[in-house]
Amino acid sequence: MHTRIISAEEALDLSSREESHFFDRKATAVSGKKIQKIGVAFANADGGEFVIGIADDDDEPNPELRWQGTDKIEDLNSQLQALFEIKPSLDLRYEILKCDEKPGLVLRIQIEKSSEVHQTADNTVYQRYGAQSLPIKDPQKITELTFAKGASTFEDQLLKEIPTEQITDSPELAAFLKDYSPKTDTLEFCINQNLLDYRTWEPRVASALLFHQYPSAVIPRKCALKISRYETKEDDPEREHLAEQVTIEGPLYKVIHDAIDAVRKIMGAVSIWTSGGLKNVEYPPEAVWEVLVNAVIHRDYSISDDTQVLIFDNRIEVLSPGRLPGYVTVDNILDARFSRNPKIVRTLNRYKDAPNKDLGEGLNTAFQKMKEWGLKNPDISEERGYVKVVLPHTPLAKPTELILNFLTNHESITNRQARDITGIKSENLVKVEFYKLKEEGFLERIPGLEGPKSAWQLTEAGIKESIKFK
Repeated sequence: MHTRIISAEEALDLSSREESHFFDRKATAVSGKKIQKIGVAFANADGGEFVIGIADDDDEPNPELRWQGTDKIEDLNSQLQALFEIKPSLDLRYEILKCDEKPGLVLRIQIEKSSEVHQTADNTVYQRYGAQSLPIKDPQKITELTFAKGASTFEDQLLKEIPTEQITDSPELAAFLKDYSPKTDTLEFCINQNLLDYRTWEPRVASALLFHQYPSAVIPRKCALKISRYETKEDDPEREHLAEQVTIEGPLYKVIHDAIDAVRKIMGAVSIWTSGGLKNVEYPPEAVWEVLVNAVIHRDYSISDDTQVLIFDNRIEVLSPGRLPGYVTVDNILDARFSRNPKIVRTLNRYKDAPNKDLGEGLNTAFQKMKEWGLKNPDISEERGYVKVVLPHTPLAKPTELILNFLTNHESITNRQARDITGIKSENLVKVEFYKLKEEGFLERIPGLEGPKSAWQLTEAGIKESIKFK
């Protein structure tokens, strides 16, 4: 059994690391039943890591005192035996951690996501959700998980023509491991995380996507991210509407951050009428971030196409190649947990500033933030082999309320301005809203302005009504 000597700083990092979808820790006295529960839950989800001999927060609030290892290696045999009894057997790796400044030995176990459904000795199926290992009691859900487990993932494919050094010597991997604990060299990390084949050292697709400087050059598929700016609100833009296009390539962590910076820059030049006047279009940053990250980490990389971000005057569309993974559907996507690319998801989650820190809550966050900003919910659909998420710049308020609110700060309103502030694309439908307010006595046409210059203003009754919106 391999023993690794770690520093007091690394021991403290493990003792204070937040328990998550990918990490758990338990005191040495943990029962075999609980160990099986955690092991099964990780294998049935996205894989993960847990340590035995470091107390959790509830048992010991002080991180300095959580390291409570066992005196002899033999004392850990029963813990491993509990994992070996799980059927089907788990794909796991383990090592002993020793810190000269801390008492005893700690067992560190890494578990891969499995292609089979596992259960504990008492025949219970568990799956990891956030920092919890929860039982799946519904037979239908177990059946769905069984079918989904049978699917192979492209991220595991080997790149036989790529030298190992193009991954292990990459600047991105070196930068990532600077903040990784316990300290490890690049080759050992890649083998332990199954990013390389342990027999041949051949890189897997996941390793190239995560750490190769130019993944598109070594993976036989298109796998970049493309941002297109269309100066229109039309559902089907013409070529003449394309104002700008940016292609972003590189390691996934860098792609995500560079894409967000590019979107922010492009959005800075998009203006629409709001109740406060002509302003830049703004979306909740968290919503844009979560939708984009979700598209990058969960897309189907076996499909030769780029992830697409389309920026229109009235919406952002994000197109992720491939259909929804496993048993995830448009209807259950906010509650279901299934990763097509567990190695990518797990590794990105270990970055110091993880792009997917709140794993499983990304789209829920997008919905929440859109609501907080007074905008309509994201629209999620599957179209022509893509998962499509639309962030509409359409306010939740009624169009008539938005028009009256606009006129509290402006003397008049045109059809174009009303379309901007309400999100209505049709001139005729905006006219319907104008006539509603006219019939209620709140709005009137401005005399002498006809055709494209026509505009509306508040009546005396409308001025009194608009006070409500100040």
